[in-house]
Amino acid sequence: MGSFQASPGMRSSALLETSCGYLLQELQMIWDEVGEYQLEREKVLLELEQECLEVYRRKVDRANISRARLHQELAESEAEFTHLLLSLGEQRSLPGRPEKMSGTLKQQLDSITPALRDMRLRKEERVNQFQAVQGQIQKISAEIAGQSEYDDSITNVRVNENDLSLKKLEEYQNELQRLRNEKNNRLQQVEKYIAAVHNLSATLGMEPSMIITKVHPSLNELCGISKNISDGILAKLNSTVESLQEEKQKRLEKLHHLGKALKNLWSLMDTPYGDRYLFYHIIDLLSVSSAEVSDPGSLTLDIIQQAEAEVKRLDQLKASKMKELFLKKQNELEEICNKSHMEIPSRSEMENILNLINSGEIDHADLLMSMDEQISRAKEEASSRKSIMEKVEKWMLARDEERWLEEYSMDENRYSVSRGAHRNLRRAERARITVNKIPALVDSLIAKTNSWEEERRKVYLYDEVPLLAMLEEYNRFRQEREEGKQMQRVSIIPH
Repeated sequence: MGSFQASPGMRSSALLETSCGYLLQELQMIWDEVGEYQLEREKVLLELEQECLEVYRRKVDRANISRARLHQELAESEAEFTHLLLSLGEQRSLPGRPEKMSGTLKQQLDSITPALRDMRLRKEERVNQFQAVQGQIQKISAEIAGQSEYDDSITNVRVNENDLSLKKLEEYQNELQRLRNEKNNRLQQVEKYIAAVHNLSATLGMEPSMIITKVHPSLNELCGISKNISDGILAKLNSTVESLQEEKQKRLEKLHHLGKALKNLWSLMDTPYGDRYLFYHIIDLLSVSSAEVSDPGSLTLDIIQQAEAEVKRLDQLKASKMKELFLKKQNELEEICNKSHMEIPSRSEMENILNLINSGEIDHADLLMSMDEQISRAKEEASSRKSIMEKVEKWMLARDEERWLEEYSMDENRYSVSRGAHRNLRRAERARITVNKIPALVDSLIAKTNSWEEERRKVYLYDEVPLLAMLEEYNRFRQEREEGKQMQRVSIIPH
């Protein structure tokens, strides 16, 4: 009983003490009235004390558990706050962060909760920033990699929440800017290639949209989807442009060949201006390179086919007129040879060529080329003979004067006063001057002819006769004549 009566002083509520005392008095009154034994009374009081202790223990345990939970919540809040502070990269204390918290646990928890809520909001904003930047990085990376379909929802973005610092965010932003620059550069390359395809296609008379769509459908503006800018597409575009440039060069070389053929045929056939005018645009291409050709439609297949058809037509016409052309060139060659007193190609050789033309057993182009080469060689040789021919002509004129002077000297009436005698006297004076120059002229001719023959390693012919032989024969004739004159003068002198 003593211990039971002492316990009310430890209770925290006066009302509870009073209630328990009244109930205990009432129990004792009942026991007195009933006549309950003392042992039984002590037993009941002991049970009451045990039951009270158990109730107090349960209350204390619950209070301890609540206190431990508050300690845990406070520790977790502080740990989360510190973790958020570190993950956000905050080097200094944030405004509103509790410093050296004091007071009860609930007071401390109430103090840190607003700061923690603010940090959570800051983290959420920072995560959204990371998701946005990383989402753009993934999207642009996918475009550069050539992925035609990409889910750009931020749910696919994995953010490392352990590092949400501004420094890390700046690194991602720099990477995003680098990717944007690369994307812009690739788009510019694609546009440059597409423009080149359009220009080359226009020059070649091709349909650019079909060529571009064949590389990739996204490159066609009508498709309405983002352009594929992957390495593979850039390589295919580059290969396509190179292929078109090769085709352009091939067609230009073809037109160069056809243009030269047309010029040669026009020159040979004396083609009228009206027929030439239709193909002057091809002739204009002869002096330009592939890089200089950019006019739309200037290298189409139709133009090449038209030029080929015209060359074929002129070739057929040339074949029908080959005999006439050959004779024309033969006359030109003979005229050069006659003018320079050179050897003319044999008639039998020319007749054989005519027979081959009639039978179609000779290549017309080779024949004309051969004739042109002969004419060119004849002109060159005529040019080399020019200085000698000029002296030969002087020698021939001097010989004519010499023969006239001899005839004049034998005329017994040369000193008569007949009509025209004075003119003959003056001519005779000029003729003697000319004749006196003949020896020097002949010596000069012999020296020049020897030099020409040594250089050319052939005989200098004049009307099919060696010129040196003519000159030497003239020298012998002149010497014999001089010796005859001397003998006449000796016989006339009286003894």
